[in-house]
Amino acid sequence: MGRPEIIPPLSVAMSVYNAERFLAEAIESVLAQTFSDFEFLILDDGSTDGSRKIIEHYARRDPRIRMIARENRGLIISLNQLLDEARAPLVARMDADDICLPERFAKQIAFLESNPDHGVIGCWTTDIGEKGEPYPLAGADHPDTHEGFLAAIERREPLLCHPAVMFRLDMVRSVGGYHAAFRHCEDLDLWLRLAGITRLCNLPERLFRYRHYEQQVSSRHATEQQVGAAVSRLAYRERREGRPDPTEKLTVLPPIDALDALFAREGIARSVRTQVAPGLLYSKAGLQDHGFEVLVRHLREGGAHAGMWRTVARLVRFGKPMRAARLALTLATTTAQAQRV
Repeated sequence: MGRPEIIPPLSVAMSVYNAERFLAEAIESVLAQTFSDFEFLILDDGSTDGSRKIIEHYARRDPRIRMIARENRGLIISLNQLLDEARAPLVARMDADDICLPERFAKQIAFLESNPDHGVIGCWTTDIGEKGEPYPLAGADHPDTHEGFLAAIERREPLLCHPAVMFRLDMVRSVGGYHAAFRHCEDLDLWLRLAGITRLCNLPERLFRYRHYEQQVSSRHATEQQVGAAVSRLAYRERREGRPDPTEKLTVLPPIDALDALFAREGIARSVRTQVAPGLLYSKAGLQDHGFEVLVRHLREGGAHAGMWRTVARLVRFGKPMRAARLALTLATTTAQAQRV
């Protein structure tokens, strides 16, 4: 008989796609953890740069690393595959462009061992720029109690930093893992589904350095991300109020105008545009993609004008004079209509 498989207490799950600039530093921060009994799953999602060679280099040096290499299939498929591959009861997420501080895993594991009623634990972060420089952000830290987590949902505030979380694998599997319909906000949708079966919060310690740069997903897909986030919150309310979740079986979200039919209520599409519009005012990507049409429709539906004239000037700076002129005309027209009412 062969020896029984030794299952580590922790699986670390990292999906990589064209991350060669930051990948080595991210891997090294995991390997340097004070809690060292883990398997490190690194899935290369069809990178076309030097990412695979970097992963192979570290895999030869450290037997805890298990590399998975295949063609590109996208982040959500990769994350769900990592859930399938994980052998440990706990999973720590990690991204290829961020940095763990050495005590992260030890402190998160200690919390979950002491709090069996919690299924997910994150931590506070230090925000950094492309070169590791300070990246100051306004706003409160992520909630450090479950009650604060639930309140943050209602205020539409950030809940958890996805690559900084550790969770119980069985709980995430029990709600179906990451849902394909919520591309670019798959983590928010997952936290909102988990909030119905477990407690979630963050350690009030800065154990993670989260990197911001222009090419990251949240910058390039701002409109899709914000629309998905708004729909995920609507689905959360449906579940909380005892109604079926109409997004549960979807693989792709419908256009905004189809949301009234999806939720079987009038005003859902308008509500989503109202939620999304303020977040697009400063988004270069959003103002240049279909987010611009969301803004225009929002204004025509009587939406607030706050910050919109500055957005006209911003569009000019972004090299979109025709959109700037159209937004200015829409603002003038809707202002005049409001004054006549």
